[in-house]
Amino acid sequence: MVQRVGVIGAGQMGGGIAEVAAKAGSDVLVWEATQDALDFGKSRIEKSLDKAVQRGKLSEDDRDAALARLTFTTTLEDFADRELVMEAIIENEKIKKDVFAKLDAIVEDKTAPLCSNTSSLPIQAIASATENPGRIIGLHFFNPVPVLPLVEVIPALTTADATVETARTYATEVLGKTAIEAKDRSGFIVNFLLVPYLLSAVRMVEQGVATKEDIDTGMKLGASHPMGPLTLADMVGLDTCAFIADVMHEEFGDPSYACPPLLRRMVQAGHLGRKSGKGFYDYA
Repeated sequence: MVQRVGVIGAGQMGGGIAEVAAKAGSDVLVWEATQDALDFGKSRIEKSLDKAVQRGKLSEDDRDAALARLTFTTTLEDFADRELVMEAIIENEKIKKDVFAKLDAIVEDKTAPLCSNTSSLPIQAIASATENPGRIIGLHFFNPVPVLPLVEVIPALTTADATVETARTYATEVLGKTAIEAKDRSGFIVNFLLVPYLLSAVRMVEQGVATKEDIDTGMKLGASHPMGPLTLADMVGLDTCAFIADVMHEEFGDPSYACPPLLRRMVQAGHLGRKSGKGFYDYA
């Protein structure tokens, strides 16, 4: 069973993945490109664990044990002994390819899975940057990672069966997630269905069909959704929604995936949702 895991990226998603892995008993090494980003990510994980204690979801002893399993670094070479690595950095294909090419050379066990948390980029494109494409796979978690139970497993055409089995087993048996498997196409399962829905809600606001409040209330009370589409878009991040829309529109050419001008303008204005304090709603 995998014991030594790595997490590339200590942001919202990477931090959540690292937290869940540490709570599950794994030896977790977390990387960020700069010390400032690393320190911020470490603080985020510590605060999240403290909140879990306050809510009665975690004991103080378990929190302390999880923190003791976490190590932080800005040096990729420290990942040489990892048995599985999960990447959760910026949604930029060039940057991801560069990181995976380096990890492929650094991680000594050439069968150790290198997993991407990308929400939309082709896994095969990432694998093409490596010498050992059989070890590359998509392992897409959902935000917030400590709360949501789902993970999408996405093999590329070149992914080895053993890689799929190791990644799925770690996600389900160690992290306790429910795994679903998707083909390597943009959007996978969840975002392929979700993003057009979110974009349609944005277009309704843009066209003045209804207020944002009524749209959200309609879907909560009329469709039994836990939150409305615009609240959900704010939680996902409007920049992330726009990026996924662009990738899916480029791949499929379907106009339902085209990014609405209103969403584009909000991103340009820095109104990214919860993480920026302002999106369709204010979070100050």
